[in-house]
Amino acid sequence: MISNVTETEFIQRFYDLRNDNFSYEGKKALFEYIEEIEDSTGEQIEFDCIAICCEYTEFENLKDFHKYYDKENYPDLDTLREYTQVIEIEDSDSFIIADF
Repeated sequence: MISNVTETEFIQRFYDLRNDNFSYEGKKALFEYIEEIEDSTGEQIEFDCIAICCEYTEFENLKDFHKYYDKENYPDLDTLREYTQVIEIEDSDSFIIADF
């Protein structure tokens, strides 16, 4: 069973269950990204807050990312895109990746 959620409901469920995983702007970017996938595939995606938190990670910037991943292998976002999905967050240096 799949229920449709609005952007507001999507963000609220994260606040209720896993508020510390993504910034407000990150939650909005994730919602838009998932909607784009649904639109391009024509299939609905089941909302699972815990699964999303396990599959995606938000970073404040590349310096933050390089605390966890090698700078030589992933020097910039273009290179990182060759390995995983990168969701850039508008008006900031922050971004979300699909964990790999």
